[in-house]
Amino acid sequence: MMCVQQRDIQRGTLRRLGAAGLVWSVMALGLAVPAVFAQAKDVPSYEKRTEWFRHDRFGMFIHWGIYSVPAGEWKGGKDHAEWIMLTGKIPSAEYEKFATQFNPVKFDAKQWVQLARDAGMKYVVITSKHHDGFCMYDSKLTDYDIMQATPFGRDPMKELAAACSEAGLKFCFYHSVVDWHHPEFPARYSQSGFHGAPNPNADLDQYVAYMKGQVRELLSNYGPIGILWFDGGGSFNGQPMAQLVHAQEIIDMIRALQPMCIVNDRLGLPADYGTPEQHIPGQAPKNMFEVCMTLNDHWGYNKYDNHWKSPETVIRNLADIAGKGGNYLLNVGPTAEGTIPDGSVQTLREVGKWMSVNGESIYGTMASPFRKTPWGRCTAKPGKLYLHVFDWPAGGRLLVPGLRNQVTKAYLLTAKEQPCQVTQADEQVTVAVPAQRPDPIDTIVVLEIEGAPNVAPVYIEPAKDGSITLKAVDATVHGDTAQYEAGNGKDNIGFWTNAADYVSWEFKIAKPGVFLIKLNYACAPGAAGSKYTVRLAENTVSGEVRPTGGWTNFTEEQLGAVELAAPGKYRLSVKPQSTPHGAVMNLKAVQLSPVR
Repeated sequence: MMCVQQRDIQRGTLRRLGAAGLVWSVMALGLAVPAVFAQAKDVPSYEKRTEWFRHDRFGMFIHWGIYSVPAGEWKGGKDHAEWIMLTGKIPSAEYEKFATQFNPVKFDAKQWVQLARDAGMKYVVITSKHHDGFCMYDSKLTDYDIMQATPFGRDPMKELAAACSEAGLKFCFYHSVVDWHHPEFPARYSQSGFHGAPNPNADLDQYVAYMKGQVRELLSNYGPIGILWFDGGGSFNGQPMAQLVHAQEIIDMIRALQPMCIVNDRLGLPADYGTPEQHIPGQAPKNMFEVCMTLNDHWGYNKYDNHWKSPETVIRNLADIAGKGGNYLLNVGPTAEGTIPDGSVQTLREVGKWMSVNGESIYGTMASPFRKTPWGRCTAKPGKLYLHVFDWPAGGRLLVPGLRNQVTKAYLLTAKEQPCQVTQADEQVTVAVPAQRPDPIDTIVVLEIEGAPNVAPVYIEPAKDGSITLKAVDATVHGDTAQYEAGNGKDNIGFWTNAADYVSWEFKIAKPGVFLIKLNYACAPGAAGSKYTVRLAENTVSGEVRPTGGWTNFTEEQLGAVELAAPGKYRLSVKPQSTPHGAVMNLKAVQLSPVR
């Protein structure tokens, strides 16, 4: 099957559409449109259109396309997935053959949606088109879609939209900005300059007109759409993507067609919310956000990848994210036959059992008023705090440091009629809980309080030997780039590519004295050389990052000693002075050791 040329798209579009569809085509081709179609409706307020999103907290991401046919394997390589066209350097003419083999006869939209619902998920986001350019819906603007190019001959998006509507879930679309197949997408804007059939005369404006037409189709043919989830996948190589793809025009069109549809931040503009990928922010971001994450190690289906997240990991991630005021978009990668892998199903079913009992502590909650809770996480609603206890306290005494509000009632979420005894003193609440934890993953203790949450600052305390350990997870990050990383050998401040970003901690000491400052950090070869300063009280010490052999090879470096002349509260900060090779370091901890 040859690539569909733009002129053929145009002729085919006008031939295949009715009167309403003709309007979509006119818009897609950049022609004049009657004012009645061009005028936007009244756009609801940000608070109104995002209300459902802030309530629902948990959604299912689905990466599904013809890349599931090779199932992650190509010419001996076994670590491919939805990017296989690029990672395998597959020309369009060869990649198109996967479409002829794509026949997901086991696909059952109701079954997929029921799985999401049973897991406690409230919305579904699915790939309408990934970077490979293949459309998983019936597009009138190309024949490179599931209706025209595969033996399947059905529109799974129609079926999923109907199933979501019936089940009460929001239906949402992912849509790629970049296209490795379309003849008018310039290879120079693609990731690594890749294109399956590069066209030296490609016209990005013609491609943008095509993309606009497809967005119009998605918003016109599938009922109410909760989210348009755009993705550039690291394309455009630092060029002004928003300007090049006319991002504001696309957002304006979305507002006109479906005013309640929300838009993520990957068109190059801030839009409605941010999308941290594969990591949870170390602290609550300033703006609304949604963490997107895989259930194993790939987005699309890879038959060799059985590294599934456990129910414990997913539940605790969900509590962590909700406790920071965010949403969790958890991915499944269905097979070419149309089934969701058993590993995903098993984990989601276990998560669903927990959510069926504890969902009240997730849905409709706000971020925790506490900066840190030593036993787990916290979510909040007016008049209530939900304590997500991961580490059950020894002796049956749960300490809640810093809470100033009067607690009127405390109980386990699973035993509302059995109040727990509460004592309050010195800005600390103590809750008497059972000796044995009821739930080994996350037990919810509910505190009903008077007034809005009022929490005193909690300072890091010294150990018995007088030393103070300032861990990355406890740091306050100042800036938009640096962030806390966890997993895969990491427990540190990373992504530290902006010299204007810095981190700080607040702690207190009981005894004055001289303290030796040590940094525990990692840095890959070729990335070292950043200079930084550590400031504590009126003292400043400087250092230069050395290579440690890799981003997870942590080493300890002594910087010098400072004197803290009085007991009390202190603040320590680590600030870069330069980032000559792109990143500062992965900072695991700062240690203050009293000098004997």
